[in-house]
Amino acid sequence: MSIRPLRVPSYIIVQQHEAKWFLDHVGDIFNDLQRFHHESPDVTVIIPAYNEEESLLRTLSSLSKTITSQKVEILVVNNNSTDSTQRLIELAGVRSIIEYKQGVKHARNAGLLAAKGKVIINADADSVYSPYWVDLLSLPLQDESIACAYGKFAFLPYTASKRISYFLYETMGDVFKRVIQRDKDEAMYVYGCSSAYRKSQGLSVNGYEHPPGSNEDGYLALKLRDKYGRLHQITDNRSLVWTSDRRLMEQGGLLKAFSARVSSTLK
Repeated sequence: MSIRPLRVPSYIIVQQHEAKWFLDHVGDIFNDLQRFHHESPDVTVIIPAYNEEESLLRTLSSLSKTITSQKVEILVVNNNSTDSTQRLIELAGVRSIIEYKQGVKHARNAGLLAAKGKVIINADADSVYSPYWVDLLSLPLQDESIACAYGKFAFLPYTASKRISYFLYETMGDVFKRVIQRDKDEAMYVYGCSSAYRKSQGLSVNGYEHPPGSNEDGYLALKLRDKYGRLHQITDNRSLVWTSDRRLMEQGGLLKAFSARVSSTLK
C-alpha cells in the first residue's frame, strides 16, 4: 500500500487560487489549452459540469499543464447548467457539448458518445489534476488484459494546517479498504474523478447505464471487467486527483464523515 502524501505537491499548490484569479488569467488558460484540439486524439478527457463556475477554470488550468506525447482531447459536458459554466467553457476554448437530461449518468453517456479518442478518461469539474495523470491513467490500457484503470483521490485543503487531518483520514480509509473491506468488490472503488477505459468497450456494454441502487462508475467498471479483463489500480502518488473537500463539508465535516465511514464499514 502506497503512503499518502503529507504535503500537497508543488505542481498542485500552484492551482490554489480563488475562482476570480483564474478568470483574470483565462487568456493564458485558453492559450495553454489550444494543444488539446485534435481530430483523431488518442485520449479524450471527459468532464461533466453542472453549475461549476467556481471550480471549472481551476480544473481546466491544471489539465492544461499535462505532460504527455499523446494526442489528448478535453471535452466538457455541460449538464444543463444555470450559472456561468458555459461562458467559462467558451472563454477557455475547450470542446463542449450540452446534455439537457439532468444527472451525471446522462452527462457521462453523452460524453462517451461524443468523444473522439480511443481511450476515455473520466474527470470531475471540481478537482485539480497532476501533470502526470493522463499518461499514468491511460498508458496501462496498452496491456490488453486491463479493461479499466483507476486511481485514487486526495482532499485539497485551502489552508496548510488542514492537510495533516486529511492525510490521516485518507490513510485510515486505505486501511479499511485493504483489511476490513477486503471482501468488497474492487469495482466499488472505481470513481468518476479518475478512471480510464477503451471507448469501443464502454459503448459495447451500454455505457453508464446501471440498475437502481448502484453507482454508475463502479457498475461500468464491473461490466468492463466481466467482459474484457481485469481492473488495474494506479498507486503512484503522482496520479492522485486532488479534489474539493465540499463533499466532506456536506457530510458535516471531517469527524462526521469519518464516523459515517466507520459505521458503514462495520455493518
